[in-house]
Amino acid sequence: MKVIGYKSWLILLSLMFSYSVSAVELDPRSVEFKTPKDIKWVRNAAGTNEQAILFGDPAKPGPYVVRIKWLPGNFSKPHFHNGDRFFVVISGTWWVGTGDKFDTEQTVAVPAGSYVIHKGGQTHFDGAKGEEAIIQVSGIGPVKTEQIAEHAH
Repeated sequence: MKVIGYKSWLILLSLMFSYSVSAVELDPRSVEFKTPKDIKWVRNAAGTNEQAILFGDPAKPGPYVVRIKWLPGNFSKPHFHNGDRFFVVISGTWWVGTGDKFDTEQTVAVPAGSYVIHKGGQTHFDGAKGEEAIIQVSGIGPVKTEQIAEHAH
């Protein structure tokens, strides 16, 4: 009778575990998920960010969840939305400013793991400075965005 070595035993256990995990199928009526490779990113027309709609549609009535990938050095101009929007910073540093005067030096760094609320009807701008920032936003649609004409100060 041949005895299996310690390393062979560990390899066998890891193969059995990985097979048993991948063989499980979830009932899609109970749970839906997307792995990072399944998330479809779409670049906006301005080339400043990419978005991935994870749930719902922000342009239609009802709840939605969207990921936004701000590309380094890109910001939105001052604007507001018709309703509250709820954010989680997933990676990088997201920079947020308020008011109608666009100035990236007048923004606050919001690090990964942070939670932010943009309140409906209140002017803000945001984006990324030296690194990519990925944020996740949720709210109730339809979302309407109103750009603000910058006031001379």
